[in-house]
Amino acid sequence: MQIGARIARAQLSGLGRSRRQIVVGPLVGLLHDEDTWFLSTMVAAEPGTPFDPDEVRESLAIVRKAFGAEGRWLSAELIEEANPGLAEELEDNGMTIVSRPPLLVVEPDELVQPVLPAGVTVRVVTSDAEQADGNAISADAYETEDVGFPYQPVLADGGAVVVRVDGVPAATAAWTAVADGVTEVAGVGTVHSHRRQGLAGIATAYATQAAFEQAGATLAWLTPGDDGADRVYRRVGYTPQATAVHLGDPGGHLADMR
Repeated sequence: MQIGARIARAQLSGLGRSRRQIVVGPLVGLLHDEDTWFLSTMVAAEPGTPFDPDEVRESLAIVRKAFGAEGRWLSAELIEEANPGLAEELEDNGMTIVSRPPLLVVEPDELVQPVLPAGVTVRVVTSDAEQADGNAISADAYETEDVGFPYQPVLADGGAVVVRVDGVPAATAAWTAVADGVTEVAGVGTVHSHRRQGLAGIATAYATQAAFEQAGATLAWLTPGDDGADRVYRRVGYTPQATAVHLGDPGGHLADMR
């Protein structure tokens, strides 16, 4: 199976475990019970399968209506190679293409584990208190309180690591629920006071390793937010294999997606 389609199918399977699905033609709306904007999204219903362009307008209207009924703003996450042309059809029907970042991938034998500097430790989160440390790092790193992950005692359902410098929580990264051996590494962040020390790469590599060794993943992927993040991820073994497409309806949180 082409790698973009494999990742897109795994993404749909993983997200669908904790969200209500609205399957309409070539689209699936995924509504999370929490009203945090990025937890609800829309993806392709059949990655790797050609779609009927004539179905997109009506399908999108139904998903928009479902999101609107619950006061949710609609965004979408696609993989270009899995459904070529779908992003453009959505754009023709009023959505805005926000970005097309490279989709970077790594397998276990490709992962590069950085050497830990003196005073730096990394632990997989194993309690609510440790998860709170990770969420505090994310809030500082992204300058918002609207981020964070719940503690997951079952690592196959997702998890996180916290990097500490001389005992002080300084960086974090998480992985999502593993589906068909695939996980997304996300939420990589470093507090402002400890940036430019290589901690983001350490957090990324150790979260990926934990997903492989403790959660059963055999393939990890992520999308960099900028060129600097792209360089960090490539240094620990990630390489570009596809293209992600992020879209949103006008207004709402378009600025937050950039």
